[in-house]
Amino acid sequence: MIAEIFEEVAANNPLQLISFETILLDPLFEGLFLPRILGYSVLRGEVDQSCKYLMPQDHFKNILLAICNSANFDILRKRIGQSIQVGFALSSDIWVTNLINGIENKRVRYFLQSQKLEKYRRDVDRWAGLERFKRQFAHDNYQTASFPESLSELKLLYLHLKNFLLYRVQKKLDNTSIVPHLHAFATNPELQDAREFLDILMIYASFFEIETAQQAEVKAVFEKLKKELPDFEEHFLNFLLELHQEQGQLNDAAADLRMAGFMGTSDKDLLGEYYQLVSTIHQKGYTNDEVHQAIKDFYNKHEGLSAVNECLRQTILHYFRAFIPNLEPSDYPELFEISKLFSIYIHLFVNQKFAQDIKEMCMDYLAVLLQHFTDKRGKDYQDIKKFVSTTFLDLGFLKEKEIVELFKTRRKKKAAGAE
Repeated sequence: MIAEIFEEVAANNPLQLISFETILLDPLFEGLFLPRILGYSVLRGEVDQSCKYLMPQDHFKNILLAICNSANFDILRKRIGQSIQVGFALSSDIWVTNLINGIENKRVRYFLQSQKLEKYRRDVDRWAGLERFKRQFAHDNYQTASFPESLSELKLLYLHLKNFLLYRVQKKLDNTSIVPHLHAFATNPELQDAREFLDILMIYASFFEIETAQQAEVKAVFEKLKKELPDFEEHFLNFLLELHQEQGQLNDAAADLRMAGFMGTSDKDLLGEYYQLVSTIHQKGYTNDEVHQAIKDFYNKHEGLSAVNECLRQTILHYFRAFIPNLEPSDYPELFEISKLFSIYIHLFVNQKFAQDIKEMCMDYLAVLLQHFTDKRGKDYQDIKKFVSTTFLDLGFLKEKEIVELFKTRRKKKAAGAE
């Protein structure tokens, strides 16, 4: 029953999760569900490059102390070892020592001391331990966050809040209870001097449904930041690029068109021109000749490795990523057809990474085809071989020798003792 309630709160009212977990610390619940939420508390903390918590995890401490003081400690201790080991490894030695020294019961204190493992001394081992621990909860929704109300809080809570919001969007969860808090954050003038604020504002504008009456307020905030935030354009594009590269399919046409509504497509500044172009791509299609020319004109006005051009390449890659990996083996003629676009965009962008990304998608699909079509005399196999031998060679995906090796018939090894 507790698990069902937890899942419901996590899905629909995630900002109340800590409050709900705090209620579960009451001795009346006899420690039920505490081992589970102890693990959640360990994973919620953000870590730095050394795989150490950026901030002390007080909620982890409170749950652990509730377990240590529980009448059912001897039962619960059998289910919390790994959570404590990882939580202690990610915390500072001073913090862990102070926590243990505050325990009066010697038996409990010795147990906690035994959970400080030497194997987590090195950064690389802590990262490995954390990744292993995460896999236990890979299918659980335990994410929550707090919305900062001051600049100092924003600096501390930014990373956790960013990851929380992106998680909610990626999982397509109901964010009705979050939007009012997010809008209050977005329109709080005390926070608008920080670049971290712009990142959260961009996530809000790109991925959340904003009521018409509130859209004007958000647009006004963007206009203010354009004028007052140093290097607004540069930071905007760098974070947009981060969303493209790290979030993959999340930053899709719908996100671009939402943002275009806030940034404007008639403005003559860089972002106005960029969103006018991506709006055209999404509305007319990336296969359109007129769109190809518009992309070429825009692209050639800027340095090839500039953030705005990389965002443009990622926008086109998004279409290929949404198409190629989802093809069934029987759909291979569609790969033949779309390959005409590969040549257009590879020659238009003249970017090695772009070409490599397309090649990797095609090679992954080709591996599926060769596993599916095993009759080398069959029409399907021969069509695929002919296509790869010409198109992959022309695009520079493979060399002649690699193509020959790919389709070479391998002799079966004779059984031992066979004449």
